[in-house]
Amino acid sequence: MTFLRWLGFAGSLMLAGAGWLGGALPGADLATDPVKVARSEFGPIILGLWVVGTAIQAWAWWSGRDRVPTLRWAAWTAVLWLLPFLFVPPMGSRDVYSYACQGEMFLHGIDPYSYGINALPCTWLGMVSEIWRDSVTPYGPLFLVIAGAAVKLGGSLTGIVVMFRLVTLAAVVAVAACLPALARRCGIEPRRAVWVALAGPLVGAHLLAAPHNDAVMIGLLVAGLFLVVRGDARPLPLLTGGALLGLAVAVKATAVVVVPFAVLIAARPAANAASRLVAGLRALPRPALLVGGSSVAALAGVTLASGLGFGWIPAMKGSASVIQFTSPPTAAGMTLTYAGQLVHPGFDAVPAVRALALVTLGAVLLMLLIGTLRADDREKTALRGAAVAMAAVVLLSPVFHPWYVFWPLTLLAATTLRTQAFMLIAIVSAFSVLPDGGGLPRFVKFPGAPLMTVLLVVLVVRFIRRRTASAQPDPQEAAFP
Repeated sequence: MTFLRWLGFAGSLMLAGAGWLGGALPGADLATDPVKVARSEFGPIILGLWVVGTAIQAWAWWSGRDRVPTLRWAAWTAVLWLLPFLFVPPMGSRDVYSYACQGEMFLHGIDPYSYGINALPCTWLGMVSEIWRDSVTPYGPLFLVIAGAAVKLGGSLTGIVVMFRLVTLAAVVAVAACLPALARRCGIEPRRAVWVALAGPLVGAHLLAAPHNDAVMIGLLVAGLFLVVRGDARPLPLLTGGALLGLAVAVKATAVVVVPFAVLIAARPAANAASRLVAGLRALPRPALLVGGSSVAALAGVTLASGLGFGWIPAMKGSASVIQFTSPPTAAGMTLTYAGQLVHPGFDAVPAVRALALVTLGAVLLMLLIGTLRADDREKTALRGAAVAMAAVVLLSPVFHPWYVFWPLTLLAATTLRTQAFMLIAIVSAFSVLPDGGGLPRFVKFPGAPLMTVLLVVLVVRFIRRRTASAQPDPQEAAFP
């Protein structure tokens, strides 16, 4: 295991080197592509460090998932692997420049839910990709307050990046501190949960180095669930936990799918199996007032305190303008579009398939909630339901970015041993973005979308066959009861 620790650290150093040579630097060319990167002064070195470093760290992470000796070892190894990314320029994404512009707009009293960063204009406008300069922000009011504070306290661009990175680091620390308790409640070894959640190739090079606000959302979610689980029906922990969940929603709205499961965790268990669903529903008012009520109150409070409204909710539609096959519904829609345009040039199936996926997402969430109400062990089932719900959000949403994998993987790490699928998605996603922030999928929309669609069909067929096989009675058991 010592070898894996230092091998992963070597991978981190390689990725950090790629970031220094060809990261999302302020003066870098925004219109980059893999060919242009390869032909740049240090192109072969940048790509070599990026590919080899990602591969090495991914292999070490995958190999150690069931071999971690102790929780302390897992935590300190994750710290060691993250350390180089505290001292690199932004890499893997240019989102931090958008964050800085949105924070500057907030400080100047301009509503980022009504205007793009062109309206100020932002001091760092030239560092933001042109497609996002007129877009309104989809982030919640809490994150805009954080962005405003980062701009005010940071001063210079370097200081602002440092402030955002420190906030992200605090969120990662919160996950490391609270995740073990959730894992113990679900019968998962805490050392494995921390390793799977925090030692992967996405955490350092994409969440911390970028840095992305997704870490803040997950940090608040995990801390809120921790307090609800450990609260043992005491009002103060339930209220505080619910408030943290509401603040997570105030960063990114996708966190809202976890709140109902937190309410069910706090609810009293049903008296008997026959009336479990009815009794579970009758038990909801008190936890709904404590957990759900404090979530709503925290969200409303930070919205009022920020002086911003709920314009960020309709603003989220703006991100749907991105058409990439990394989102499974979008890939299916693109494939149907390619086929349909052979007959009718104006055919576009993407909106319809995306809408169908959102309806499916609603049905999945409803089934998970009903299943939790009926469960004997409501706490464990609710935690697993929250993890599956977040996974469904990622898989069925119209837009997918590599760092989105961190959402479900963190919760799945604490609730189940079956994390291999999302670990593989995380590894593939880590390769899909260049150190300068350029995404490879946009250069291979075809045949990328059809290949993704074929993969989805294969996975769905395998899933149905497994479910059918598990439902069939074993003939040997029937013959020998």
